[in-house]
Amino acid sequence: MPRYTRGFDTEAAYDHLSRRDRKLGTWMKRIGYLEPQPTWKKAFDPVDALARAILYQQLSGKAAATIVGRVEAAIGSTRLHYDTLGRIDDVALRACGVSGNKSLALRDLAAREQRGEIPNLRQMSTMSEDAIVEALVPIRGIGRWTVEMMLMFRLGRPDVFPIDDLGVRKGAQFVDKLEVAPTPKELLARGERWGPYRTYAAQYLWRIADFGSDAKEATKRSQD
Repeated sequence: MPRYTRGFDTEAAYDHLSRRDRKLGTWMKRIGYLEPQPTWKKAFDPVDALARAILYQQLSGKAAATIVGRVEAAIGSTRLHYDTLGRIDDVALRACGVSGNKSLALRDLAAREQRGEIPNLRQMSTMSEDAIVEALVPIRGIGRWTVEMMLMFRLGRPDVFPIDDLGVRKGAQFVDKLEVAPTPKELLARGERWGPYRTYAAQYLWRIADFGSDAKEATKRSQD
């Protein structure tokens, strides 16, 4: 049974990408070397991370952090699990600012956890990316993109490519000087040469999208 390590050699990834793709390499030199993500080495709880991802959806980071803080205060814990979430009813969740759809998603996550359907960190270390996606996307409110962010920023898998992410598509548009952003299908084909380090390529494409748009600060990702 294969065992997947968390994180990868970013120096090897930088060398590989800058040699394989001249256009991307030019941008990489402009932006500079990106260090390994510190979150790759930090222990984390998949259920808690998924619960927070649900709460952060479609909100600014500041607004979501406020709501998460209210929920934590209401349940008397910083650990979002079926047992702690069971301390609060839907009316109280709504008072914290949690929408009805997100409340349903949290309840579904908690029920699946209680039934043992959510793999823990140890189990994920022996699961492929596709297997993790297959295990988590049935959860209400959890789509492929959310799982991809966990794979990239938490588990440090080297070859994850979120082709539906608007920032990644926008970055690719700047790299290739296109009039419009590539479609997910076009981006998938374009990114074939970036394997087996498409995670690292995506991190640059986000920076390029921010840089090219003259953003004042980098876009915060859900798993940062």
